[in-house]
Amino acid sequence: MSSLSSGEARSANDLDGLLPPEDSSDSVMADVPAADRPFWLRFLQRRTQLLLDFVVLVGALVLAYMFRFDFAMPKRWLDALLLQAPLVVLLQFAALIASGVYSFVWRYVGLREVGTFLRAAAMWFVPLLLLRLWLPVRWDEWRIPLSVLFMDTILAAGGLLALRVSRRMVYERYERSQRAGGDGGRRKRTLLVGAGRAGVLALREIQSRADADIHVVGFIDDDPLKQSTTIHGTKVLGSSRDLPRLARELAVDQAVITIVEAAPEARRRVVEVCERIGLPVRSVPGFYEILQGHVSISRFRDIAMEDLLQRDPVRLDTRQLDRFLGGHCVLVTGAGGSIGSELAHQVARFAPRRLVLLERAEFALFEVERKLRQLWPQLDVLPVIGDVVDERRIRAVLHDTKPDVVLHAAAHKHVPLMESNVAEAVRNNVFGTETVARVAGELGVGTFLLISTDKAVRPTSVMGASKRLAELTIQRFEAEFPGTRYEAVRFGNVLGSTGSVIPIFRDQIAAGGPVTVTDPDMKRYFMTIPEAAQLVLQAGAMGQGGEIFVLDMGEPVRIVDMAREMIRMSGYEDRDIKIQFTGRRPGEKLFEELSMAGEDMEKTRHPKVFIGRIEGIPAEEVRRGLEALAALVESGDEASLRHCLSRLVPEATLDGTAAELPLAAVGH
Repeated sequence: MSSLSSGEARSANDLDGLLPPEDSSDSVMADVPAADRPFWLRFLQRRTQLLLDFVVLVGALVLAYMFRFDFAMPKRWLDALLLQAPLVVLLQFAALIASGVYSFVWRYVGLREVGTFLRAAAMWFVPLLLLRLWLPVRWDEWRIPLSVLFMDTILAAGGLLALRVSRRMVYERYERSQRAGGDGGRRKRTLLVGAGRAGVLALREIQSRADADIHVVGFIDDDPLKQSTTIHGTKVLGSSRDLPRLARELAVDQAVITIVEAAPEARRRVVEVCERIGLPVRSVPGFYEILQGHVSISRFRDIAMEDLLQRDPVRLDTRQLDRFLGGHCVLVTGAGGSIGSELAHQVARFAPRRLVLLERAEFALFEVERKLRQLWPQLDVLPVIGDVVDERRIRAVLHDTKPDVVLHAAAHKHVPLMESNVAEAVRNNVFGTETVARVAGELGVGTFLLISTDKAVRPTSVMGASKRLAELTIQRFEAEFPGTRYEAVRFGNVLGSTGSVIPIFRDQIAAGGPVTVTDPDMKRYFMTIPEAAQLVLQAGAMGQGGEIFVLDMGEPVRIVDMAREMIRMSGYEDRDIKIQFTGRRPGEKLFEELSMAGEDMEKTRHPKVFIGRIEGIPAEEVRRGLEALAALVESGDEASLRHCLSRLVPEATLDGTAAELPLAAVGH
């Protein structure tokens, strides 16, 4: 499942005296890379394996004859055996080579390789059977008895496979003993919660890793059909109700949740039981990492708050996404941010022709590019440093790369910071969007998708108003550039993103508190970063142009309840870590909304994506308003900027009062 680590490689070298390496040579070509050596030389270098196989093949044929004659073989058939053996063994070696048996690494042989041995057995059995049936009677000494032929095939194929399995077992036992000797034999006694596909993969990974500090004592699974069954030598010991008893009786050190698509309630129940009995609990990666084979001990992680959100797993229409992204050039702005980088990773899964990453922060761009190249080495990734408000740079990048899809995630998102930096919020969120969207339309980009926010609904903050104005801006371009589909996707807070409450709460808990919450009644919608990115792409794939997509965020969560849950998950109580209420900050709402009156929300084929038309103001009025706003950005008059934003976004209450002048009067 995974390549040898440096530690494994060192241990493998220590086995030279016990188990000869599979590719070693004393010849003058020993320093030539194995892949560059002739096939015949690489084949002959497996001296030990060839010798053992020869013994098995000859022994199988002798035993078959002995069984045939009840260990009292007549001299006539003994002479026939000595005559037939070279032909039979040479034919068997030829079949093994032709079927690819000698391309295996013996220490990883498993069920998948059994089919290859069966194919090799068929390749030598059929010619020998034809010789037996077609040769005339006068050549009887070459005609192998049918019973001998069948027994020899079974004994030879079974013996060859058993030999390799035995070598693997010896190797793994030796590695485990070496590991135990290095750490005093102490490994974490672990219960795997979930005996499904992810649990089996996790168990196989643990069993195959010599450097694992984990000893699996058993499975727990609520499926009645799995009770008392055994998987790879590990027994299903009971259900989740038995967890406290089993943890006590078996002296368990930790539990690992290996249920990839478990309902949040099930995860929460397991976590609560583990917390109650003081048992550390960890988790395997997410569903798509499982599909891609990324289940390894190093990826086991502690249970996070996002695992316990009361939300069902996202299910995507992958065919639609393949048509939308596969084979196309996709450009992501703000690719170094939380959402932008996750969008880039999700896009990479669908094999785009090229993935262009636009970001103005050098280190953030370097990090996302490095991770993408590590995960998808064949993907054409182009990192580009640039600012979305720099029209010259944007035009050059779009002209040179010719993207089919632009995912516009670049934005200033921090509400209180934007209240004290109004000009920058407008410059980046409004005019950055306006620049990229207009150039995309002029150059004929197929789809422009704006990442918006629930704070754009009846905004009370500069950030929210700027994002609402960005939505109105792309509505204007929808009519101006009919060759480009302009769409927006609106969702709430993202867990774990830069500046979100989760990392802040973690830092505060680690420091001993207090955990600061602005208001005891404050509620927010939350979504995990991968979930948001996946649904954004799904919405973009189903759009026709001019829509605003609203993602189903589930039920809003009280921030104070989230703080208490994180304190409890960290092993503390409210009396240990205090919660301090600091009062609402400028621009903050108690509750967020995802849609407003005037937006006709409709269901789509996807249960978590809703769609509507952006009901805004006439395009010409938007254009005049943006001209006035641009002049104010240059002047830096933040009071006038707030006033202007209030006119351009009539439903906004940035100053606490409604607009008094008609929109046409803005800037006049």
